[in-house]
Amino acid sequence: MKDFRYIDGAAILRLDREACIGCGNCVTVCPHRIFRLEDNKAAVIDPDGCMECGACATNCPVAAIYVNPDDGCGCAALIINRWLSRITGKTVSGCNC
Repeated sequence: MKDFRYIDGAAILRLDREACIGCGNCVTVCPHRIFRLEDNKAAVIDPDGCMECGACATNCPVAAIYVNPDDGCGCAALIINRWLSRITGKTVSGCNC
């Protein structure tokens, strides 16, 4: 998903590899495919692809992933509206956070 970006360096995403049990839920649910399993543990391979939707953290059974879009706007609505603006050529409002 290298073509779909939010703001490089802005995502608030933390992964505790020590706590990770390697279940792969984050790999499965991440819409931007920023995770992969390495040595039976999750690894963040594209942090700037994170849109902070929280799917990874919600589906992590051991709370090894922290995502907090309240510390900065990383919501999916903003990203989707930017994509729609590019596609349609019309201005679409932000996320209203």
